[in-house]
This record gives sequence, C-alpha cells and structure tokens, in this order.
Amino acid sequence: MKKVILSLSALGLMATACGSAEKGDTESESVKEEVTVKAETTTEEEWTKLFNGQNLDGWTNYNKETVGPAWKVEDGVLFLDASNKENWQVNGGGDIVTEKVYDNFHLKLDWKISENGNSGIMFLVQELDEYKYPWNTGPEYQLLDNDGHPDGKIEKHRTGDLYDLIKATEEAENPVGEWNTSEIIINQGKLTFKLNGVTTVETTLWDDSWKALIANSKFKNTEGFGQYQEGKIALQDHGNNIWFKNIMIKEL
Repeated sequence: MKKVILSLSALGLMATACGSAEKGDTESESVKEEVTVKAETTTEEEWTKLFNGQNLDGWTNYNKETVGPAWKVEDGVLFLDASNKENWQVNGGGDIVTEKVYDNFHLKLDWKISENGNSGIMFLVQELDEYKYPWNTGPEYQLLDNDGHPDGKIEKHRTGDLYDLIKATEEAENPVGEWNTSEIIINQGKLTFKLNGVTTVETTLWDDSWKALIANSKFKNTEGFGQYQEGKIALQDHGNNIWFKNIMIKEL
C-alpha cells in the first residue's frame, strides 16, 4: 500500500512538472513571438518610403511644383519614359527631387537601366533659383550601362562611382536590364556607397581631402558643389529610360 501511494505521489509530481514545463514553453514562445513582432515593427518604422508605388507624392521636378508626364508609375515602378527626347533630357521629364531635406541618412533603392543608358542619384541637393540642375550642388551616385554607354570607358564615370570624384573599388552591377540595389549612407560626414551589397565607395565629406577631390574634377569651377551638409535627393533625367522601385530612407 505504501508503494502505491508513493507511485501515485510521484505521478502527481511528474504531471505538475510537465504542466509547468508546458506552461513555461508556452510563455517562452509567447515572449519570443512578442519580441519578434516588436523587432519587425521597429525595423519598419525606421524606414520611410520615398516612393509609395502609386504616384509621385513627395516629389517635384527640380525648381518646380509638379512632376512632368514623362515620369510614370506602372505596376509599382517609377519609370522615366525617354521616347520623346529633347536635347540631352526628355521632353516632359527633367530631374526630380524630394520635397524633404536630409542630412544624415541611409538611402536604399532598386533600379534598372536601358541599353546605353545613363542616370544617377544625387544627394545634398540645393533647390535654389541660382542653380539650374541638381548636380550643380549635389554629388552623384552614377548609374550607367557600363558596356554600352561611352562614359563606361571613363574612369570615375561608371556604375557605383562617386561621379567624376572616386572610382568604385569593385564593380558589382548586374547585366543591363536587370534590377540592382544601390545604397547611399551619410553619417556624421562619412559617405558610403553600396551596390548589390558590395561597398564601392567610402570617403569623408567636407574635409581637405574632399576639397582636393573637387578641385581635381569637372566641378572645380562649380561654386557650391559638394559644400552643403544637408539637402534633397534627386533622380536624374539623362535622356534614357530608367526604372526605380522600393525607394526607402532611414534617417540617422
């Protein structure tokens, strides 16, 4: 009889232990799920969409109040239709800029370009009457069909370069017509370019070395170029078809 009582007691303890373990596992899973959800929410909140996939709210043509009809939105993609080219830009196109100004940020976007195409992403752009184009003030992350465009033969003019200032340390572009992911990071004067996950440029803005880069470039006589510590972001119309999507920014 004593043995039976002990066995039943043991079983009771085991059941209690199992119940506690199951409860603990459930609580652990619940906490884990809650932490995961919070982490995802935080990540989403840090990034802001600069392009909503439906229209060009938040953008205008440079020094204008609207966006020309050659900039189109199709299936969640921003597309510059260069079929009606006028001189080196598109009739109804033109460079477009964000309405908002940024200083320290991480910009990330996907893009693809047409054969023989040329475009770029400019940053720290000043939208003032005395400047005709975004590149008068804003440095450029070059986007190019390296094999098809004549600029592909010029050092510092290829995809992933800091245009006319610094050559990419590594070429990581995908074949023309395929999507690429580009990133521009500015944080406390440090500038980084990435292309498809590969770092192509790292430099320091506004110091003596930066001034020397400009002095030895085509921008040496462009007053105001690369001097501003905050500004708008611009997408360039260089007269060729270019597509953008997933344009996001994180302010640092």
